[in-house]
Amino acid sequence: MDRACREHGAFKVRRRSKARWSPSFRFPDPKQIQVERLGRRWGRVKLPKLGWIRFRWSRALGGVIRSATVSRKAGHWFVSFLVDDQAVTPERHAMPDTAVGIDRGVKAAAVTSDGDFHDRSFIRAGEAARYRRLQQRLARARKGSTNRRKTITAMNRIMGRVSDRRTDFCAQTACRVVARNALVGLEDLRVKSMSASASGTAGALGVGGAQKRGLNRAILDKGWHRLELALLSAARYTGTTVVKVNPAYTSQRCSACGFVSESNRESQAVFRCKNPGCGHTAHADVNAAVNIKHAAGHAVSACGDLGASRSTKQEPVSRATGRASKAARSAAPGIPAP
Repeated sequence: MDRACREHGAFKVRRRSKARWSPSFRFPDPKQIQVERLGRRWGRVKLPKLGWIRFRWSRALGGVIRSATVSRKAGHWFVSFLVDDQAVTPERHAMPDTAVGIDRGVKAAAVTSDGDFHDRSFIRAGEAARYRRLQQRLARARKGSTNRRKTITAMNRIMGRVSDRRTDFCAQTACRVVARNALVGLEDLRVKSMSASASGTAGALGVGGAQKRGLNRAILDKGWHRLELALLSAARYTGTTVVKVNPAYTSQRCSACGFVSESNRESQAVFRCKNPGCGHTAHADVNAAVNIKHAAGHAVSACGDLGASRSTKQEPVSRATGRASKAARSAAPGIPAP
């Protein structure tokens, strides 16, 4: 903040809101960090300008410490260590000929093309009722009061447990999936855009705001993006390739014959192909997962490209190669020259 004020001026700096930001700070110098094990459940760490601080020992470090981060969440302080575990991504998966497609939904968090349904409830009935009462209490509390701050802390404590369960579910699901498959196909979903509000503006009000709010809650509750991040993180230890495919028509296409029609999906769970020569019937989410698996198999290239929707250059381009590619692109019909 001091550097921002010096470079842009104190009146042009946008300060972080205490209501939307949890305090955290990082210690980047590993030479000034010392960690000691005090017992089975406790340890202590020496941090610059803070000295020795005791913490709950939840897991072994498993590597050389590179940095430490202290953060506050749901009324509690946490310390996390960035360590170098010396792990190297395998060049080849243990089962190189295996592949799976994953369809993310609001009824089940993840459904695989093998027919496995991965889902769980992240908030209990008692917690949901208490959170509802806290929301009503928050609406009556005066802004800036001590009771309002206590209510927000209690709400954060409940949502903190819910978030931890969601993170644990995504991590366990990702580990099981990447351990069994060398190729994992996912829909290239823009979760942030899909869960945006439909209320509109004061001049142009949105349509179906209540229904969209319910859909947004369901999407965010299932943790679509967190599962994607967990798969990418776990894939580094097994050599699994995660491929993102175009999500268009994956839920309407028949995985047996390829016939696409809106009427193929009779309900949320029933898929029945309307092609007279096919008549394939399956669970709608499983059928979509199989389509994602097929699309992921076609999207992988020899150079390790991660999908057709986010393609990168496959080979280094020299001057001669660049001129040849430009000429070929100009001669190709329907492709404009750069």
